[in-house]
Amino acid sequence: MDNYKLGVKISWITVLINVILSVFKIIAGIVGSSSAMIADGVHTLSDVLTTFVVMIGLKISSKEADENHPYGHEKYEPVFAKILSILLLLTGIFIGYEAIKILISGNIRKPGMITLFAAFLSIVVKEGMYWYTIKTAKKIKSLSMEADAWHHRSDAFSSIGTFVGILGARLGFTALDPIAGIVVSFFVIKVGVELYIKSVRELVDESANQETINLIIEKTNSVKGVKGIKSLKTRIFGNKIFIDIEILVDSTISVKEGHDIAEKVHDTIEMEIEDIKHCMVHIEPYR
Repeated sequence: MDNYKLGVKISWITVLINVILSVFKIIAGIVGSSSAMIADGVHTLSDVLTTFVVMIGLKISSKEADENHPYGHEKYEPVFAKILSILLLLTGIFIGYEAIKILISGNIRKPGMITLFAAFLSIVVKEGMYWYTIKTAKKIKSLSMEADAWHHRSDAFSSIGTFVGILGARLGFTALDPIAGIVVSFFVIKVGVELYIKSVRELVDESANQETINLIIEKTNSVKGVKGIKSLKTRIFGNKIFIDIEILVDSTISVKEGHDIAEKVHDTIEMEIEDIKHCMVHIEPYR
């Protein structure tokens, strides 16, 4: 199964689970008079929207290069991850705003037992969804799917805060219900900010990590005829890496021999190093 199909399969499964879970949580929040649970249910509902965004991102980024996009479509991944991070931020702000509004109004009631059960169920289900999604995201190297996985975990954090708040409210500390909502909002906002920064880094042609650079140097120097490396530039392009490298070869060899060495470097790097989409090799005289 290719990356796109696998990503879509996981996304549809999480959409179905989220719809069922969010409806149950919102109903439980209304029946059990818990503002924290209603906010938690809305947070889960937002996961459905973000998962659809992930599927769109996967579809577009998996397209082959064309006339208008000769380098491919991988950069659409961080673009959609950026959208997801903004949705996370807005979700966190909404949860916090609603909780503060209830806390200020003083219109707080003791939550029903059903809300406690719903919060516990949500913790278990959402943490399971996080691991299920993040495993696939790492496998297919999808930043937007990774963002979606963290959205699931932020919902698990949200439900932990909701559980504590509802439990405290049922024990007599009713203000803990909306306070839990405020605490949860900070967790969601934090994840949103981190994902936003990560997506921006992938859009500004940041270089590959040092481990990958060292591997490129090692593989290049292992090719017979390479006398050294004059220049090496790498840039991250979505979930792929582009390389521009200048190698030094003996100045007395023929153009054909120099070309063969460069081609060997090109093939070695692209075939033996994961995530390399294209390697441009230029030769320079050693002496």
